[in-house]
Amino acid sequence: MIRRLALAALFGFVACIATMLWVGSALTAPANRPVGSPPPELGASAVAIPVGSSFVKGWFAQGELGAGAVLLLHGVRSDRHQMLGRARFLREAGYSVLLIDLQAHGESPGEYITFGDREREGVLASLAFLRHELPTDPIGVIGVSLGAASIVLAHPSPAPDAVVLESMYPCIEAAVSNRLSIRFGVVGARLAPLLLWQLPLRLGIPTDRLQPIDAVSTIGAPVLFASGTEDQHTTWRETENIFAAAAEPKDLWKVPGAAHVDLYKFAPIAYKTKILTFFSKWLRMRPNQSFQPTSVTELQR
Repeated sequence: MIRRLALAALFGFVACIATMLWVGSALTAPANRPVGSPPPELGASAVAIPVGSSFVKGWFAQGELGAGAVLLLHGVRSDRHQMLGRARFLREAGYSVLLIDLQAHGESPGEYITFGDREREGVLASLAFLRHELPTDPIGVIGVSLGAASIVLAHPSPAPDAVVLESMYPCIEAAVSNRLSIRFGVVGARLAPLLLWQLPLRLGIPTDRLQPIDAVSTIGAPVLFASGTEDQHTTWRETENIFAAAAEPKDLWKVPGAAHVDLYKFAPIAYKTKILTFFSKWLRMRPNQSFQPTSVTELQR
């Protein structure tokens, strides 16, 4: 009986390790796929932006000169298509837009998804591209989930003129724990250390480099945070903690009923209004105009 229990315990332990290795592999595996040509109505051209010895691919559409440009950064395991709706309404408002595939996503090469660490190199290169193409334009950024972490972890200098951060994880420990809890229930959070220890081995990245909540105060730009009240990947409490860590000027948009979803698709009218209002204050600000942040703004669909 004791031998059987010992064997069962050993089998369970091995199965647990094997499961965590599989999950770790799945989370970091590249999400490459063909993206194709930009939709004609966007008026965009395909670009390949050098990043060291590699590149990131994207679409660039020039708007009205001097009206401002916006870099659009998609979420994990997605690609630039996720940001098309945002690109369309920004183009209609006169902004230039650059949509990229983060490294290891879409048509941008990469061996692993790194939760913002290597993705930030493409972000910095994309900001440099916009400044080269539109040297007199103010620059905004919209980052979703992974895209949000990538711009924060990039520590861009000079900083953009305005940044929107949607559904961004506070630290890699919370991101892993929350996702395992969603998949495996209460036991999931206890398994998080078995996944976290793989990161330095798989990616060569220590976990202390994946702490957006520690970096957000140094972004050097006005920030609009947005997240859903039902998001279990990045909980509302975690979003409030990130907001508290950020420097002024800042604003917080609470999206009632939204989970870890595309906030533009969830509440398109409210989203468009909120984003255009925010960018008009910072990318097209009149002399002596000041920004009056609201601690929490709730807009219904």
